[in-house]
Amino acid sequence: MAKKVLKFGGTSVGTIDRILHVAKIIKKEHDSGNQVIAIVSAMSGKTNELLKQSKTISKDFNKRELDVLLASGEQVTSSLLSGALIEIGVNSKSWLNWQIPILTEGENLNARIINMNISKINNFLSEGGVAIIPGFQGVSKNGEVTTIGRGGSDATAVAFAKIFDADKCEIYTDVDGVYSTDPNKIPVAKKIDKISYEEMLELSSLGAKVMQPSAVQTAMMYNIPLEVKSTFTDRQGTKIFDQESIDYTKSVTGVAYSKDDAKITLRGVQDKPGVAANIFEPLSKNQINVDMVIQNISSDQKTTDITFTIKRDDLLKTIEMLKKNKSIQYESMSQNAKVSKISIVGAGMVSTPGVTYRMFRSLAEEKINILAISTSEIKLSVIINEDDTLKAIKKLHTVFELD
Repeated sequence: MAKKVLKFGGTSVGTIDRILHVAKIIKKEHDSGNQVIAIVSAMSGKTNELLKQSKTISKDFNKRELDVLLASGEQVTSSLLSGALIEIGVNSKSWLNWQIPILTEGENLNARIINMNISKINNFLSEGGVAIIPGFQGVSKNGEVTTIGRGGSDATAVAFAKIFDADKCEIYTDVDGVYSTDPNKIPVAKKIDKISYEEMLELSSLGAKVMQPSAVQTAMMYNIPLEVKSTFTDRQGTKIFDQESIDYTKSVTGVAYSKDDAKITLRGVQDKPGVAANIFEPLSKNQINVDMVIQNISSDQKTTDITFTIKRDDLLKTIEMLKKNKSIQYESMSQNAKVSKISIVGAGMVSTPGVTYRMFRSLAEEKINILAISTSEIKLSVIINEDDTLKAIKKLHTVFELD
């Protein structure tokens, strides 16, 4: 008998028929003798619908009340799924975040799970019950409902797997695993059978939407085996393991992209210690995430040009903050909201010479201009014009033999 945490995403529970189908998957696991904790997302589209409703009331809807509102989507799914299981003869119960409780810390809309009470659920499991848990949420030490960011049901699932010492954590979605790139854009993309935590973390951070980055990071820290699989097929999914599973023979595992980036360049910035900190500290305090940073020092070594990327939604706010920042001086500022980030990821890049050259040459052959570059041991990212995104993905996917 194994203890399993099964997480079902929004598309998996998007309709009543799909919820009934998920109930059958859970029943099969339960009938096999496994103890099952199921983490559920809101039905697909529900969270966006709730956000839209809040914006009809106020463009700056109170964050505390927004957490209460958004948490309701997963609670609805929990009740419906538990009811479906009871209907087919499985002893099931839904548990709201405050009933467990799932303890969180941090600000509204971006809290993180720090602990939870396991006794009540473990007792229920030992009696043959199936526990259904709403993902994406918790309760603060002050008893306030909190949410843990979009895609947070993944983080809930991994936290449950860790704290309940589960044997396995399975992430059910609408695709049958992790692919070398987005199969909706590139039909010849192929499923990856095994991938390391490090590679998966890079892919998810760079725009691959199969798993939330913080969930992958937690699984990596505590060595929790993950498997991404389809709710709608019986095919084998993608297993995510520690470094021992890395395939060093393949230089590139996948190509990721994101199209919600923007680029800002400050020209003629005074080159002295503390300037970069003065630029980025106010952004950090206002929850603006800075991604790639490039600095070019002038020939006289008195001024420098600083280019950095942020999320497109933060562009206007960032420009306004830079203009008001009296602690920095620069000659001019330019921005480009029509950029995308293309990245290649692979553990084998460390030991394979020529990967950087092949990527740059491939893009040059397609007449794609590189606007910024960032590297790590197993990742190489470039910023390009958004219109060239699909062309770049197709080319790199072919060049690195991922078709």
